[in-house]
Amino acid sequence: MAAHTPAQVLNTGDVTGHIPGHDRGLLIIAIFKLSKAVFFLAIAAGAMHFIHHDLGQALDRLVAILNLDTENRFVSLILGKADLVTHHRIRQFSMLSVGYALLCLTEGYGLVRRRVWAEYFTLWLSTAFVPWEIWELIRHPQWWRIAVPVINLLIVAYLVWLLRRKRRQGIV
Repeated sequence: MAAHTPAQVLNTGDVTGHIPGHDRGLLIIAIFKLSKAVFFLAIAAGAMHFIHHDLGQALDRLVAILNLDTENRFVSLILGKADLVTHHRIRQFSMLSVGYALLCLTEGYGLVRRRVWAEYFTLWLSTAFVPWEIWELIRHPQWWRIAVPVINLLIVAYLVWLLRRKRRQGIV
């Protein structure tokens, strides 16, 4: 077998393109990131739909279809706030959603292709959001908000472990 340069190994994981025992973890993270990209693109498309439609009217119809109590504090709060949302805010929200989806798409694509740069990029992004997620959890404690920082911390821990292992093996 011919000797391979570190750059060849770096781009493929090893000379055969396979990192034994590690592909599954990266693949799971990649699928998660690609799913987030699809989700946020759908959110952006859904929000853009309301640029030329009345958001308040659409929510009124949804409340009627779901047979929700309009006197409910939460429902009345949402209906009241919907009228305050401008078309400009909807555009901003859509563009932010598209931007975040593109970040997730970049992470997912790089991880599927087993690129070390994607592992570092995902590690950096996942770490960057943890303080904000914990701050939101402290401000508004709810059981479902615990899942987001826990998932991100698991991703960070796995990637740190993987990258350290690669560094010890001379791959990175």
